[in-house]
Amino acid sequence: MAAIFVIAVVIGYFVIRPSGELPIYHPSQLDPRLVAESVRNEKGEHRIKPFHLIDQEGDSVFLSTVEGKVLLTDFFFTTCGSICPKMSTQLVRVQEAFKDDDRVMLLSHSVTPGTDSVPVLHAYAEKYGVDHNRWRLLTGDRKQIYDLARTSYFAAVDQGDGGPDDFVHTENFVLVDPQGRLRGFYDGTKAKEVDQAMKDMRQLLKEMK
Repeated sequence: MAAIFVIAVVIGYFVIRPSGELPIYHPSQLDPRLVAESVRNEKGEHRIKPFHLIDQEGDSVFLSTVEGKVLLTDFFFTTCGSICPKMSTQLVRVQEAFKDDDRVMLLSHSVTPGTDSVPVLHAYAEKYGVDHNRWRLLTGDRKQIYDLARTSYFAAVDQGDGGPDDFVHTENFVLVDPQGRLRGFYDGTKAKEVDQAMKDMRQLLKEMK
């Protein structure tokens, strides 16, 4: 897992970063192992795809639901006993830091949506004190979620088809700006990395003004 994260973060060296500005990531600038073949030669600015998923309250969440917001996203599952609790604990910190700013949304996608039903996600949300207004735990179609991981967020190595034998397990947090563009990758198990993510989120919020 550490090797996968290193792949994700070193891509920053391939992006020209203007002084004081966060990079805007495009598939052609990333390690090809993180990018689905179908989007490696994508033209123009990369933006996250439309989606329709269900959150811990049973509400539908679309791309339009979060458009215009700064997003911090991850992929997890409720029965994970290794990296996911660490990631969720760090997201609690992020939620608290932005609790009064409705321009921010956290999106946690379940990679085991068959077992992570709405009631299961609701219980997980209660365990971590998730604020529905600030943090959505998402379930839904498995192939759609895996496709988002590999063709929208580039959060996991591009292997598998989202079928029963496929599995995404990644510690990556991905920062998305209000235009749906990718602006940062972070190790969600490490407080220092998440501190940087929050700093970058504040920069994007400042740019919105």
